[in-house]
Amino acid sequence: MLAVLCGRILTCAGTDCKNGIILEKDGRILNIGQNIPIPTECPVLDLSAYTIIPGMVDAHTHLGINEESIGTPGVDNNEVSEIVTPSLRVIDGINPLEEGLQDAYSGGVTTTMVLPGSMNVVGGQTAIIKTHGICVDDMALREPAGLKVAFGENPKTKYQQRTDYPRTRMGIANLLRKACLSGINYTLNNSNEERDLDAEVMAALLRGDFPMMAHAHRADDIMTALRICLEFGIKLVIQHGTEAHRVSRYLAANEVPVLVGPTFTSRVKVELQQRTYLTPALLVQEGIKFALITDHPVIPVNMLRLQAAVAAREGLSDSDALKAITIYPAEILGIAHRVGSLEKGKDMDFVALSGNPLDVRSKVVCVVMQGQVVYKQTEDNEV
Repeated sequence: MLAVLCGRILTCAGTDCKNGIILEKDGRILNIGQNIPIPTECPVLDLSAYTIIPGMVDAHTHLGINEESIGTPGVDNNEVSEIVTPSLRVIDGINPLEEGLQDAYSGGVTTTMVLPGSMNVVGGQTAIIKTHGICVDDMALREPAGLKVAFGENPKTKYQQRTDYPRTRMGIANLLRKACLSGINYTLNNSNEERDLDAEVMAALLRGDFPMMAHAHRADDIMTALRICLEFGIKLVIQHGTEAHRVSRYLAANEVPVLVGPTFTSRVKVELQQRTYLTPALLVQEGIKFALITDHPVIPVNMLRLQAAVAAREGLSDSDALKAITIYPAEILGIAHRVGSLEKGKDMDFVALSGNPLDVRSKVVCVVMQGQVVYKQTEDNEV
């Protein structure tokens, strides 16, 4: 059991308070608010000088599979031998002890969805994990959590040495349709046949067991992803969505959420020509559920909060900016019953900050995950 004295609590659940208390039991929030009795002999963590927010959620990273500081051998996020690889499971490639995950939790990002890369038309199955731990199986909240697919320039151009599909956007869409058809055929005819792992995954996608996580920047690629998902009755989440605001009425009409970012990049490829910091605010105007992502290591995972600050500078409300890195991604990923806000019964994951979470000068002072202190700033700034 643990009692935490808080200076200011921003719950992302509409119940903010000052001089509050959070009471923990068995890794979950037992009670939260003001004037909460603290049981006798309960350990107390005094964070009364700081602002408390929920543990942040980054809904799109390559943490643990695109390792840092060790060169090409550490890049383990694309299976380059094939173009369509739905049966790959990202959890099998995650190194939970790599430095990027340490940067995540020490920067206040306590939950993330890890995805395969975007070179393949179908890259494999994603996983949602907590960012602190030594065994990825213990860290996993949901696995599989989605199927990664990719549209546009990446799958079209990354394998120039290949002579087969895909060489065009039409080829990408055709391959994805064929993969979906394999799932239909497997469902209809698999009673006495040998198992086909790829077809099994496509069948699960078609059943709605998890959504399609579609890498798509340009408006036309976003619409192709939507077109195919409507054809096959597939749940869709747009990843990146650089031009999502251009087709927002179609996304809104079909209740398709968008994971926006990374925004701190230059226009390094043709698909980013229309990149703008206004996208989050424009999506809110259309009533589209969205969240902000880093695509780590494209930009470092501990820059997630700074992206929210820039979005607020560009017209997003402070409330939506904070929710875009906490409860909104949790809702999109289907894990809001566990994380994303500070409420009774949810995981005791929170971040203590030296000031306003949208002030770039505010520092992470302490991070608690499931009731355990995993990071605490010392006087010499060492963990």
